[in-house]
This record gives sequence, C-alpha cells and structure tokens, in this order.
Amino acid sequence: MNHTMKRWTLNEIGRQHLTLTETAIPQPGPGEVLVRVSAVALNFRDKVIIEGGMGKGMPMPFTPGSDMAGVVEAVGPGTSRFKQGDRVISSFNADWIEGKAVNNARNPHYNTLGYALQGVLAEYVVMNEAWLVNAPQTLNDAEACTLVCAGLTAWFALIERGGLKAGESVLVQGTGGVALFALQIARAMGAEVFITSSSDEKLTAATALGATHGINRQKEEWVEAVYRLTHDRGIDHVIDTVGGRNFADSVRAVASHGRISLIGMMDTHDTSASGGLLLLKSPTVQGIGVGHRRALEDLVRAVDVINLKPVIDKAYRFDELPAALAHLDRGAFGKIVISLD
Repeated sequence: MNHTMKRWTLNEIGRQHLTLTETAIPQPGPGEVLVRVSAVALNFRDKVIIEGGMGKGMPMPFTPGSDMAGVVEAVGPGTSRFKQGDRVISSFNADWIEGKAVNNARNPHYNTLGYALQGVLAEYVVMNEAWLVNAPQTLNDAEACTLVCAGLTAWFALIERGGLKAGESVLVQGTGGVALFALQIARAMGAEVFITSSSDEKLTAATALGATHGINRQKEEWVEAVYRLTHDRGIDHVIDTVGGRNFADSVRAVASHGRISLIGMMDTHDTSASGGLLLLKSPTVQGIGVGHRRALEDLVRAVDVINLKPVIDKAYRFDELPAALAHLDRGAFGKIVISLD
C-alpha cells in the first residue's frame, strides 16, 4: 500500500478554493477503521457547504462529502464491528445510533460527516467503527454509497417515521436522489406514487421506475393537478424536497390527517403555510434530518430483499469533482457519483 493519498480540501469557503492535495494515509487508533474509499455520492448540500451556505461549522482545512462506500483496509485496537476486507458504507449522522438524537434546543448541532466532521472525498478515511454500516450485498460500491443520505432520508420519512402502508398515496417533488428513492421505496410498499417535474422526459423516466402519475409543473399548477387526479382527496404522504415557500403548496396538497416530510432546502425562504388549512386538515409535519444508523441498517437489509437499484445519472472520476458539482447545478435525474476505482 502507498504511504500517501489524495484528498479534496478547502482552506477557505468557495468552490474556487477546492484543491486536490496529497497527504499521508492516516492510521486507525483504538476503535477506529481505515477504509479505502471506492465511491462517493454527492448531495445538493455538499455544494451548499462548499459555498458557505450552511454557516462556518467546518474544521479547516476541510474535506467535503458524507456518502462513502469502500473496503476496510485495517482496524485499530479494540475494534470489533468490522474486519479487514469488509465492504462498508458511512453513516451520515455520525453518533446517532438509534432513538432520538441528543441535541440542543437553543442551538441544535449538525454533527454530520462532511460538515462538523471531516468528509469522505479522499482515497482513504479513518472513522470510528460506530460510524460505519455493512454495505448491501446486491449493490456495487457506486450504488451502495447513494444510500447514505438520499436513500436513508426517503426511508426515514416514509418507513421509519411515516409508517407507509400499501394503498396509500405518496407525492414526490422533482427527480433528484431523495425523490427517486422515495418513489422506489413507496412502490415497493404498494403505494400509489405521484411525481412532479418540469421535464416530460424525466417524468417518462420516472414512470418507467413505477410512478403512477406524472405532473409537469410547467404545464399546469401542480396542486390543482393533484386535486384533479385524487378527486380532491389529496395525498397521504407529501415528500417536500424544496422547502421555503413551496411548503404552503404541500399543505394545500396533503390529505386530511396526512403527513408532510419537510426535507429540502432548495428555497431558503422561511417556511410558512395557511394556519386554517393546518387546523382543518390536521396533518403531521415532520422535519427529516436524514436518519440514524439503525434505520440505515434496516434500509440495507430491505435493499437486498426487494432488489432496489439506485438511479445514478452519471459517475465522474475523482479528479473531476468540479465537473460533478457543475452537474449538480444543472440538476440530476437520480444521483451523481464520484468513482475512485
């Protein structure tokens, strides 16, 4: 094994300051694991963090990225969860194992990989063994890394907290990573799936994945389309990946006693909606901050059982990170992946 590795680093905020640097390969300490990274999935939040849109909570110099798949190269003293040669994926919320996250009501922390903790856009990473999960057997590493944030977010919203049942309706907004995972998970549970997009081409592709109804939001007001398609009943589970002012439309679209999962931060305006509709419909509104490790382990088992295949729009080489971020700017159908193999 080489003694040095490459990693992407920032010394100050701004995409223009991303640098591919060479440094010594770290060694695992007690309870830690050294992983050779095979693939990293990018999220919209990665480019927001790089550009300084989520505050200044990153330790500098900083390596971005949270979603990794790889192979255990070495383990430190006292490590028991993994051994050399195991295929693993990272756990997004590092120390959140199960149950309620321990947090601060006044200033809730964001203790995640690729923000408060160093990220995974590197050829090797050292992590506490508690921050890793066995990779699914039915997915390659490029596919497996997409589960960490987008896959788990959809699973946590619909299954862990949503209790989705067969025959219910789910609305997903857009065709990014979370949306397409939500579509696939909902269909696997026997739900009826509605999807919105501004592209007929993407709606056709989403229909091929199992969407029941496609709504082009450029051609008709999407909430009115929901009313028409559901005979005014509305949607049982709304996956709001936009946030901000869009939340008001999610409240309009949700069925009485339905559920809205507020996930997105595309619209940075404050979230507000009609108080009258909230009172009359009495929906459950839940903010989804991805999820805990036990739910990720549940998702991995489910993926292997139902043979879910993540949708990857394009894979880029490790040195092509700027091009991959530009692709995120344009919008992706599914996930963008950085391949290190």
